[in-house]
Amino acid sequence: MEFIGFLILFPFLVAAVLAFTKNNTIRRAVVITGSSGIILASVAFAVYQLVLSSGGERHYMFPSLATNAINYIMLAVEVFLMVLIVVLSIKHRKPHAAVLSVAGTALVGWLELTGQAHTDQAYMYCDKLTVLMCFIIGVVGSLICIYAVGYMVDYHHHHTEYKDRRTFFFPMLFIFLGAMMGLVTSSNLIWLFFFWEITSVSSFLLIGYTRTKEAVDNSFRALWMNLLGGLGFAIAIVFSAKVLHITTLYEMLRLSPNLSYTIYPVILLAFAALTKSAQLPFSKWLLGAMVAPTPTSALLHSATMVKAGVYLLLRLAPLLSDNLAGTMVSLIGGFTFLIASMLAITVSDGKKVLAYSTISNLGLITACAGVGTEETVWAGILLLMFHAVSKSMMFQAVGAIENSTGSRDIEDMHGLIMSLPFLAFVMVIGIAGMFLAPFGMLISKWAALKAFVDAGNIVLVLFIAFGSATTMLYWTKWLAKILACKSQSHKVHHKTSQGQWVSLISHAVMMVMLCISLPFVSVYLVEPILEQLYNVPNVSVLAAEDLVIMVIMLVMIFIIPVISRLVVRHMHFKPNIEYMAGINEGDNRRFKDSFDNPKYMYLSNWYMDNYFGENKIWLPAVAIATVAIIACIGLTLGNLSGLPL
Repeated sequence: MEFIGFLILFPFLVAAVLAFTKNNTIRRAVVITGSSGIILASVAFAVYQLVLSSGGERHYMFPSLATNAINYIMLAVEVFLMVLIVVLSIKHRKPHAAVLSVAGTALVGWLELTGQAHTDQAYMYCDKLTVLMCFIIGVVGSLICIYAVGYMVDYHHHHTEYKDRRTFFFPMLFIFLGAMMGLVTSSNLIWLFFFWEITSVSSFLLIGYTRTKEAVDNSFRALWMNLLGGLGFAIAIVFSAKVLHITTLYEMLRLSPNLSYTIYPVILLAFAALTKSAQLPFSKWLLGAMVAPTPTSALLHSATMVKAGVYLLLRLAPLLSDNLAGTMVSLIGGFTFLIASMLAITVSDGKKVLAYSTISNLGLITACAGVGTEETVWAGILLLMFHAVSKSMMFQAVGAIENSTGSRDIEDMHGLIMSLPFLAFVMVIGIAGMFLAPFGMLISKWAALKAFVDAGNIVLVLFIAFGSATTMLYWTKWLAKILACKSQSHKVHHKTSQGQWVSLISHAVMMVMLCISLPFVSVYLVEPILEQLYNVPNVSVLAAEDLVIMVIMLVMIFIIPVISRLVVRHMHFKPNIEYMAGINEGDNRRFKDSFDNPKYMYLSNWYMDNYFGENKIWLPAVAIATVAIIACIGLTLGNLSGLPL
């Protein structure tokens, strides 16, 4: 219990110190010390739970006096957050956010004040999935905070038009980490909702960091979409407490999925998770988050916020199999995977490609959870792990590239392996881990595809087949740009600080180690997680012969970036003057045509935005997803017979 208490409370303590720290040197020391403490505690917690102890499920209870005090503190914080949202909504004329906040807080507050939200059941819960999530949040999230120290210095050096609000920015990062730790360790639904709402408000405040009109609009879009999911969460809590007399997530997970009334709170919680994980039709809020500084994007996309949504879906997976709630989740996830993958082809902004890729991969995890079998959840957990490390690393690398070159456009990364070789090296590792055979993401997709085929779900098979094809296209385009060689390339002086390199290198090492150790991670971590989730013994997804083949093939993760760098390093160019339908100006890019007019030739990728760009398929996709969700929830809640009233 001491580990969990530290992991939740320590980030809030660091945030409080940073709120009163204005000196950059002291701030840097506090962030590095605090982040290091969280990383060490997360690793120690994982070692203790997985190695030194039995690794079984643990329930934590508190004395009634302490529990009551915590409940009242949480209620006071919820009311404060509601008032803050109402005030800011009035100030910026966004009334819908205020209405949703008041509705959700009022429902949960009423339940708490009437004493029906709390029982003698355990308030906190820990199993192997909890340990995994704490490790991802603690290690990946803290490394992002360390990266942010140097990045924000360069950010405000380049963006003098924005007010320097680092005394606000860094505390919010650590509040985010503390809230996520509380979210994944809470069993009581009220406590889970409390931390759920803190992540919504934290993301809202971080997205609006620059206070421009675009940032404010995007932050409120993120807020109202997540508050809408929060309202669904609140209704699920009230339903569970009043009708089912259930107040903890653990009790809910022990209900039989065959009971007719189990689906009602489950589909509402699944709806909340869809909004949090930015699935269609709610994906726009995560795309809008790109206006925030890069550490915010990295944190939202990898270790926090969106991971809260898929975490809850993976928790609920045993209750989603073969019912309308699971159908809604799997179809929305598969559809989002396909649409976001297609849209990622049509943009050249590096952060936007990563955003679409995040939404796409979250869609695949969502689809796996929605199908709800052991095999698909195995794939979903592995996807979650690879995605967390890879996306955090690539967002940070793109931010460092932008600070060094002034651009994050993929087209401007042509020949990056020669101009910024070390940052290119990091990007190659991240991209290779995301899509190249036989690395982890692809193996997970293969397992999901096999499970969809075994289940006879033709729609999901088509979604993953075409979504994977489009995924390969946009990653290949980006990788080819980075590894392209041109005679005019010259080395660019990078502006990446020491702290940023610590984070980037740590992520790259974790990615390589995760790829190499994938078979062992599967056998000794993921399969035991499935045994606890499904309460069944001896779950086995990978055969022994598959493990040997995977070990041999996965070591190839070293080969791609190393060979790329060695080949380029010893390559010598002999410039050749090419015929360009005119007089070559000497650099194979500029020439004069027959009328002596200067011309410029530039080779770029084809983005196909005329075929399925955002202006072509976004609105139809949102409409289809909206109708599907309304239909599934409507059909479920329209039949309330058989309830134990």
